[in-house]
Amino acid sequence: MKRWNEKPFDEYPMPDLNPYLQAHLSYGPPVLTAAQAQDAHGNWAGVFGREAPLHVEIGAGNGFFLSGMSAAHPDVDWVGLEIRFKRVIQTARKLQAAGVTNARIARYDVRHLVDLFEPASVTAFYLNHPDPWPKDRHAKNRLLQDWWLDELIALLLPGGELRLKTDHLINVEALLELLPGRPVSLLGRSDDVARDGAPWEGDVTTNYQSKFDQKGEPVYALRVRRD
Repeated sequence: MKRWNEKPFDEYPMPDLNPYLQAHLSYGPPVLTAAQAQDAHGNWAGVFGREAPLHVEIGAGNGFFLSGMSAAHPDVDWVGLEIRFKRVIQTARKLQAAGVTNARIARYDVRHLVDLFEPASVTAFYLNHPDPWPKDRHAKNRLLQDWWLDELIALLLPGGELRLKTDHLINVEALLELLPGRPVSLLGRSDDVARDGAPWEGDVTTNYQSKFDQKGEPVYALRVRRD
């Protein structure tokens, strides 16, 4: 049963004035609508036409990371998830400009990963700059919560990884607090990716990350493996 019920498009404010809403419906590859992404559950190899490791970016933003990583790692199949129509189209355009065929961008609510992926099917998840919701009264809105991490871990292959980059220490602390008692190991940590590098090889700087690099402010990173 699909847990995310996408809001009907005619309920959006003036949908006829949002070209990105309309565009994502007819764009075609590399864009996947929510329904198409749901249909890929258990058959991502069919989407890409091959068997390959599956890497997923949670919150693709404007597409700098997804296009860069898919170009740098053509032996991997990449799926980006993004809820905003405009960002979906921006990411699609970057994927096309990069000339990659091993990536898709799907409009989907990232709180419902189990709609899209089978248990033990994903090699790596990338979570870049999630909203920290720093105020206590907004804590329920944070993505890094017990139930969500449990679902994500179950979707990882044994040995698969969650890789977090964030400009907010609160996200680092939240993930570290959630790790004990779960079948995972912390493989690495960086308190300044620009200075020390990410705790994994072959990283790509996101557009958002570069803004902090230019200001001399740190971006943190954690590397977690499913045991």
